Amino acid sequence: MSIRLYVGNLPKENIERQTLEELFVDAGDTISIKVIKERKTGKCRGFAFVTVLTDELADAFIEKYNGQSFMENPLKIEKALPRAKGKESSDESTDSKPMPNKAKKSTNKKRDNRTQSSNGNSGNEGFQPDPRWAEQLTQLKQMLATSSKS
Repeated sequence: MSIRLYVGNLPKENIERQTLEELFVDAGDTISIKVIKERKTGKCRGFAFVTVLTDELADAFIEKYNGQSFMENPLKIEKALPRAKGKESSDESTDSKPMPNKAKKSTNKKRDNRTQSSNGNSGNEGFQPDPRWAEQLTQLKQMLATSSKS
């Protein structure tokens, strides 16, 4: 079973996989390296992942390279946490950030309600108007009802 290692404290510059391969040349060909980069700029996000074949190799790798200087930064190497289900991937971020889509979802629901009511398919059973405008809404409904009857 392969073990994934987190390699942190990398400089936020243009770092290629080959650069890290040269640093870890003593580890042999039994490793694979993935540098995590910003999508827009292509620069390193400050971390990478190294995959080794066994737990023993992972421990030896950590012992040998943890704290070693790389481009004037001491590397931080530890076993990576498993990916959480339901998230896009742990490659994208190691910090837990609030999901910005929650506000968008509620906005979309409001849009859906407006779209339904403008189409005449309003499900008013669950819809409660804003109490600040309830009286004006009632008056408008009465005016609409009287104008459509005549």
